[in-house]
Amino acid sequence: MNKYIFVTGGVCSSLGKGVAAASLGSLLESRGLTIRMIKVDPYINVDAGTMSPYQHGEVYVTDDGAETDLDLGNYARFTRSTLSRANSITTGQIYQEVIRREREGSYLGRTVQVIPHITDRIKQRIRAVGDESGVDVTIVEVGGTVGDIESFPFLEAVRQMVHEAGRRNVLAVHLTLIPGVANGELKTKPTQHSVKELREIGIQPDILLCRAPTPLPDELRRKIALFTNVDHDGVISAYDIQSTLYEIPLMYHKQGLDRICLERLDMEVPQEDLSGWEHVVEVVTGAEKTVRIAVVGKYIELSDSYKSVDEALIHGGVANDVRVELVKIDSEKLDQDQESMRRAFAGIHGILVPGGFGGRGVNGMVAVARFAREEKIPYFGICLGMQVMVIEYARSVLRYEDADSTEFTPDSPHPVVSLLEEQVDVKNYGGTMRLGLSASRLLPGTLVRRIYGTEIIHERHRHRYEVSNAYRQQLNEAGLLTGSVTEDYSLVESLEWKDHPWGLGVQFHPEFISKPVEAHPLFQAFIAAAGTYGEQRAGDADAG
Repeated sequence: MNKYIFVTGGVCSSLGKGVAAASLGSLLESRGLTIRMIKVDPYINVDAGTMSPYQHGEVYVTDDGAETDLDLGNYARFTRSTLSRANSITTGQIYQEVIRREREGSYLGRTVQVIPHITDRIKQRIRAVGDESGVDVTIVEVGGTVGDIESFPFLEAVRQMVHEAGRRNVLAVHLTLIPGVANGELKTKPTQHSVKELREIGIQPDILLCRAPTPLPDELRRKIALFTNVDHDGVISAYDIQSTLYEIPLMYHKQGLDRICLERLDMEVPQEDLSGWEHVVEVVTGAEKTVRIAVVGKYIELSDSYKSVDEALIHGGVANDVRVELVKIDSEKLDQDQESMRRAFAGIHGILVPGGFGGRGVNGMVAVARFAREEKIPYFGICLGMQVMVIEYARSVLRYEDADSTEFTPDSPHPVVSLLEEQVDVKNYGGTMRLGLSASRLLPGTLVRRIYGTEIIHERHRHRYEVSNAYRQQLNEAGLLTGSVTEDYSLVESLEWKDHPWGLGVQFHPEFISKPVEAHPLFQAFIAAAGTYGEQRAGDADAG
């Protein structure tokens, strides 16, 4: 019988359901099980692709081009679970599918209702993933908060699945909040009310993950168990971790979360191997050397906007046995004169400019690219970060002072970055970019070829604009070298500065496939170069 674990949340949002679900998945994998992860989002958008980063954080892209919630990025970093559009379910998708079937006459004239038609479709989507060959456990994170009207159809589908499959095959895990009041006292009332709401829907939680600023005293855990009808050992203390989120699986394991889940699902409990996670935590918390990386972007105010990039930089540090300190710089607010730039980047060992859309803050990014190029600071540009390298080089070296991307200046006399040909007549912005995994050919003698050590790579894309081939030869001859291209040589995939220690821009998004236990080679190489630069600067200062 297929096994399912449903993770719900109560009291308020942003308590960490995604990391909790991913941590549980990693623990089950450490015991040799094959798991699948699903994220259910109650918003009516079909996917996350058209959402502002300020609304929903970054958009995570899968191999098959699905634009999804950032929690799928957590799943990818914490587990080996295969991820595709099947693993991201939204209200918009479910209603779109049901309405399409109604228009086709599939319901044979019956009145189409939330129950059973919407809930049946939700269950079908979940079971389609759980029924994949070789899957032991499917973990489903239900977005939103218990009590939200948007979440009701999904929670009703969960209730039905518990009833249909039985308590030994379906487990309900509820993440809730234990706030501390002014005198530090931990209060259980919000958790009691949250569980009450969940039980009114018809779902009795088997396990509670109690978010709190500090570990819960045993007396408090017993009180929570008494009021919520949850066994004492099922009340898990999800206390704040100060070091790194990669310590969270170890925190849950010490309290027996994975063992309890397997026992209640009537499964064997194989021996675990957590050495990989232990090494990651050891490096992040105890590394002697620190590398300081400036992330220069336009969505800096919300930390989740560049979640995968931030984490991939940490992974690069783990691979080099160094701690990475991230310095966030808002490109829109950056003073661009040389003296101000020197102050802003004092003590910085490497600069990363991530992706983004729209012209706001781009001139600041262009100035940063020039500063990194001229000062020989390791620079890594991703998507838009590569395109600003092109704009800067065309303005500064080719002397096309009005060079720009047609995204920002449609009538630019020197459109060095332009819209993909197939995008010219596109009117619908949802899911129409160049999305998902595709191959790139790495050219001989280039930095990017040396890093990957192979000719053909496969990376994920999410963009509408490309380096204009009309300027490709001029840029190459002037010293902005093409490092990789599409398999048919038609489009530029990466660029690098000639005679620079480490200046690389890529059109794809390598951050999406980086893991703490297996850093992406580009991030590993970038952090290594930044570390070397920092050591050289320190040596020069000592010599002076």
